[in-house]
Amino acid sequence: MNTPLFPTQEIGSLQKPSLEALGDWEQRIHFLSRLSQVPPDVLRHPDVATLQNLRAAFGIAFLESAGLDRVYDGEARRVEMYEYAARQMTGLQFQGHVRSWDSKYYRKGTAVDRINLIAPYHLDEFDFVRAHTHAGVKLPITGPYTLADWSYNEYYLARQSGWKGRPQRRAAQRELVLDMAQRVLRPTLQALVAHGCRVIQIDEPAAGTHPDEAPLVVEGFNEATQGLDAEFSMHICYSRYQDLLPALLEAKACRQWAWEFANRDADHHDGYEVLKLLREYSDTRSIGLGVLDVHRDTMETPELVAERIQRAAKYLGDPARIWVNPDCGLRTRTLDVAYAKLQAMVAGAALARRELEGNNS
Repeated sequence: MNTPLFPTQEIGSLQKPSLEALGDWEQRIHFLSRLSQVPPDVLRHPDVATLQNLRAAFGIAFLESAGLDRVYDGEARRVEMYEYAARQMTGLQFQGHVRSWDSKYYRKGTAVDRINLIAPYHLDEFDFVRAHTHAGVKLPITGPYTLADWSYNEYYLARQSGWKGRPQRRAAQRELVLDMAQRVLRPTLQALVAHGCRVIQIDEPAAGTHPDEAPLVVEGFNEATQGLDAEFSMHICYSRYQDLLPALLEAKACRQWAWEFANRDADHHDGYEVLKLLREYSDTRSIGLGVLDVHRDTMETPELVAERIQRAAKYLGDPARIWVNPDCGLRTRTLDVAYAKLQAMVAGAALARRELEGNNS
């Protein structure tokens, strides 16, 4: 895929629109043209599969029409990043609902037996996205460490003999992470690669919760991705990345760090200065640069986005390493706010590109 300097990409979820909201957006992005003819009576009373297809087609066209170079479908078919994956396994028993970091709830599982995959997932989802976009495709998938960390760990802890102290709990956690990596993620990733998926984002939001377990995050990532022919990135949001380094650098198949920066960038604090560490460690991977704060409706201007990109480029010493994206998924923002932010991001990337090319001419 040929991309310009400072290409733009999605990073995760969008708000799931109702059928009425889909209709409100129809004239703006013509998303129904991406589907085969849908009878009007089906649109008035859609079944679950039709509604999911409409939401997915909408998410694809929403991101594509905003101008992004790499898109997905806003995770339109997924209940939530943990629960959706957990439904694809045996060995997990769902408990009650817990609240996510926004206003959404998901069911948390307990490992009551050894984890096994029912069948590889996201395959039909990926095929649909690929068939309905003209842009590049990047698939996000929840990583093994987060799946383990967000689960109760009864079975693996019970396998530890004696007092269940910190060493035993750590050993049990490692067993669960590795089973998630080897028995769930790896066969799913293998199937996705066989389907032609070449750009895959491994989401590890739990990594920043326990920075001392960064080596385990890496071990799970390596077990899941070793030897697979794809461009893997690792998305970690809302973390002190300096606490995860240099351990993260051992993620062998990772070709891009997709991180959050705008959320912490303010007049009194440079949210991008941490990038200097990558230069100090001689790490040359590309950066998925978060330039949009997804927790606030405050609108970033193209000028602010361009300034953030230019600042990051100076810290890295190589502007060609930068991909531009929101800090995280935009599911907590309304569709209007999310769209305006994405348009500002695309315009800011273009502005930074023109300014850099002008300075070099």
